[in-house]
Amino acid sequence: MKTSGNMTRRSLLKSGAYGAASAAVLATPWARPSFAQSLPDPQTVLDDISVEKYVRADYRELYNMSNEPLWDPDKDWIRTVDWEAVRSAQAGKTVRFAIGAADQDSAAEGLAPFEALSGIKVELVPIPDDSLYDKVLSEFISGNASFDALQFFSPWMGDFAAPGFLAPLDGYAREWGLPLDDFYDTFRLNYGFVNGAMYGIPFDCDIQMVHVRKGYMEAILGGPVDRWNSIPTYDELERVAKELHEVEPGVSGVGLICAPGFWATYTWEHLAAQHGMMLFDENWEPIFNDERGMAGLEQILRLAPYSNEGYAGAGWPENRAAFLGGQLATNISWQDSATQAMRPDQSQIVDDIVTIYEPRVPGGRWAPPNVAGSTSCVTSTSQNPEGAFLMLAFLTTASIMAMNEANANGVAPGYKSVLNNERLAGVSQGLKVWADSCEHAWCSPRVPGAFPIEQAIGNEINRAVVGQIAPQEALDNAARAVREIMASNGFYAGSDPVDYAATAPGLYTGEGKALPF
Repeated sequence: MKTSGNMTRRSLLKSGAYGAASAAVLATPWARPSFAQSLPDPQTVLDDISVEKYVRADYRELYNMSNEPLWDPDKDWIRTVDWEAVRSAQAGKTVRFAIGAADQDSAAEGLAPFEALSGIKVELVPIPDDSLYDKVLSEFISGNASFDALQFFSPWMGDFAAPGFLAPLDGYAREWGLPLDDFYDTFRLNYGFVNGAMYGIPFDCDIQMVHVRKGYMEAILGGPVDRWNSIPTYDELERVAKELHEVEPGVSGVGLICAPGFWATYTWEHLAAQHGMMLFDENWEPIFNDERGMAGLEQILRLAPYSNEGYAGAGWPENRAAFLGGQLATNISWQDSATQAMRPDQSQIVDDIVTIYEPRVPGGRWAPPNVAGSTSCVTSTSQNPEGAFLMLAFLTTASIMAMNEANANGVAPGYKSVLNNERLAGVSQGLKVWADSCEHAWCSPRVPGAFPIEQAIGNEINRAVVGQIAPQEALDNAARAVREIMASNGFYAGSDPVDYAATAPGLYTGEGKALPF
């Protein structure tokens, strides 16, 4: 997920795996079963949750894909849970699931196999996509939310978990054997836990990466691209971007996303994290306006002359269109570009992309940034929290998430067993780099006010990149604004709503780990 309230942007329930599966779902005898009828044999349902039925036919043909699983069946929750036990506990019960309004019909189709497996009836609660946050928050504050479960932008975890709006899931995860150890730490901790308690199951597990056009790079190098050594540092990326800028008419050296608000924040966090930047100290005081934060902003300013036209107004949609349209020689963006660029229906640069390892910064650290993404949660007022948990475990299971990646729909898996699957690597050229990157990920803390914080920082950074104010002034302004936001959300008053010590392990998961090469 790339926007704060747009669940349709990368929705599993509207396109990709579920969209491709809709015909299969509707063609089977267990689609949207009558709850008065006997339920089908679970294995029959599970056998149809397969590459052959879920992955688009043209993509299967493109990569000569067999029906062999793109996941580890021993780690795939839907293949290990006891569905008869689920039915014994839940058959005939209901779960109300909040979903973006545009996704309502496709969600109903996609949830049919879950209903057939569990005996749970899922009622969808459509919410207008552009008002999701406000609507959800108002229902939480009322104390009587009209839904049991929802999926949302992961930085909102602090806003919803700290005040007690979400149900703890630790007990359900243990009881039903959710494979939490299969998630990379960055997603498990930042999309799942607040103050040491589990409130979410990771859904769309984003990380930012660097992508290059193979043909242009091979011309510079005189040979193949080495993913680790061809652009070893950000200084080298600057040189490459300068050399490739306008290598052809309409081609820019590097793609930057620097529109006001969270877009600019994400690009700055990406670069500043390599210099060692952290947003807060152990007392939740903003410290990102130090020399490390400045180094990241200065890096943006040095890359800017060779970037896409209009980069200061570009968000993810504009960046994606430019990159897949062949207008960028290199690009700093999300992992989905690695897969989508290889799909002829989405891209004009098929077979001309290599996703490389994050360039290093001398004296810094290797910290690919986990920014954006979404998570799946149960409300504290749920009438059926266990059933809601089971539904979310189904939606986020390894097999479905692996097939999302094969469908190049942008819904990103966060499982080790998926990102290290050799068959999936055959249809997703950046998968090995992605998997290695997740072990060393940097992430912002999930605190109340996280979204306004991202907005405030990005607005100031944007002012700096367009030349309205000096870089140091931008970060100083942002630090003051962030402290005010934190104070308004209960920090610095003697009992912080989020404990720093419990949060710290997820902020940088690469500490003490050896680099991939």
